[in-house]
Amino acid sequence: MSELVHLVYERPGKDVTTFDEWLVLDRPDAKVLLLERYEGEGGAMLAHGSPIVWYVFPEKWHSIGRFHDADENLTGWYTNFCMPVEMKGTHWHTRDLFLDLWQPVEGDPMWLDEDELADALQSKLVDKATHKRLKNERALIDMQVKAGEWPPAIARDVGLEQVRALKKS
Repeated sequence: MSELVHLVYERPGKDVTTFDEWLVLDRPDAKVLLLERYEGEGGAMLAHGSPIVWYVFPEKWHSIGRFHDADENLTGWYTNFCMPVEMKGTHWHTRDLFLDLWQPVEGDPMWLDEDELADALQSKLVDKATHKRLKNERALIDMQVKAGEWPPAIARDVGLEQVRALKKS
């Protein structure tokens, strides 16, 4: 049975946004959310109005989005580095940590927003201990990318069609 989760997404120095997403799979090691319609700016990675499947891993410093185009075709996976998501019932909160990894379906993975992370460190929006943790997380994920093991299996195997079926059940 799915339930609506209110995810508060905080990006230091920017507006706070709340996303209403369907929790369709709730396991101790992973939560799978469906955002049926992305209302933000569109682009090459993600079209305005397209669905996103989010994979949240309790206690981890990242979440993964499975992004789609306007025709709901998979465009790739977006690893968003963030503080571990705080989950209190249907009210969740996370704080973005600027660094992201984009893995298109076709093409090479690329790290994004490294300049924004450097600026955040300089302006003390991110402290040195958090920056060190991010560098370590990035190194681990880099190894998994090179080994063909990133994103994790759940993000590769549980796609939009399966998530919508889970939402209905």
